[in-house]
Amino acid sequence: SHIMSDYVRMTDTERDQIDQDAQVFMRTCADAIHQLRTEAHKGIQSAQVKEHRTAVLDFIEDYLKRVCKLYSEQRAIRVKRVIDKKRL
Repeated sequence: SHIMSDYVRMTDTERDQIDQDAQVFMRTCADAIHQLRTEAHKGIQSAQVKEHRTAVLDFIEDYLKRVCKLYSEQRAIRVKRVIDKKRL
């Protein structure tokens, strides 16, 4: 596909930059979720609203964790390919 051929033409420097940016982005998301958790219940009396917000934040945090895991697996594959190429 067109997207894959673009990916193949990327330099290692570009890939490293994407890795760096992705890690910064994931950390920013994790921090934002943490911040939301501390703000979520301020001034809220309703137990139902608190429960709902906690559930939403748990869902978002879980989603982020799954994205991070997927990203780490993809990155590991790339690192392995680089090592295998150097061996040849």
